Amino acid sequence: MSNDLRMTFFEHLSELRKRLFYIAISIVLFSGIGYYFVEPAVEVLKKPAQGLTFVYLTPPELFLAYIKISVTMGIIASVPVILFQIWRFVKPGLEKREVAALGFTIIFGTIFFITGAFFSYRIILPITLTFFLKYSTPEITAMFSFGNYIGFISSIMIAFGVAFELPIVVVILTRVGLVNHKKLQQAAKYILLGIVVMAAILTPPDVVSQILLAGPMFVLYELSVLLAMIFEKRKQKEEALAETHA
Repeated sequence: MSNDLRMTFFEHLSELRKRLFYIAISIVLFSGIGYYFVEPAVEVLKKPAQGLTFVYLTPPELFLAYIKISVTMGIIASVPVILFQIWRFVKPGLEKREVAALGFTIIFGTIFFITGAFFSYRIILPITLTFFLKYSTPEITAMFSFGNYIGFISSIMIAFGVAFELPIVVVILTRVGLVNHKKLQQAAKYILLGIVVMAAILTPPDVVSQILLAGPMFVLYELSVLLAMIFEKRKQKEEALAETHA
């Protein structure tokens, strides 16, 4: 390998390290700000479990739960920064049109992530908690450990935020020519299996949460196929127009 190629590799490595550093700083900064607002955040997070009594079982549990809330808030608030740093890293290798397309992807990726987290908070969490609370009896009263509760809802909200990025990922893969809508339709049964496995990995270890995540993910997959078809037609028109002007 030549010295120029080695230099190019190390330059890319240095750039990647810089982007990861900015992402880490963003998460730490927003987590610190989140800790300042942690008590109002706790009140918001308790709403899906209205009427329940919370306890903490070990001396540091409540403090660690507050830290977890702060970090989760920091990650969510950092999503635009994370996507922007990814954009800055890949920008030098893109054409002007691709840079603009990726910019729109960052905007919509942020919107989709927030939508997924909000959807889980407003719809999925109340359904999940109501289902599990049906098993309580007068002799066995529901009393949640606050740390476990925060871990449960944080994992679900982040899982749904990530899952809602599926259409964005498919659009990017379509734009670079790695997939098309026909391939996606042919792979539907394998994708369904993958969605079930992913739902099992991303959610807490209970069937209800897994089903509630797998359902919307499959709907998002069908939406992704439709978007892939739209972008393919647009790409074909652009190529035909370029050939006409050539």
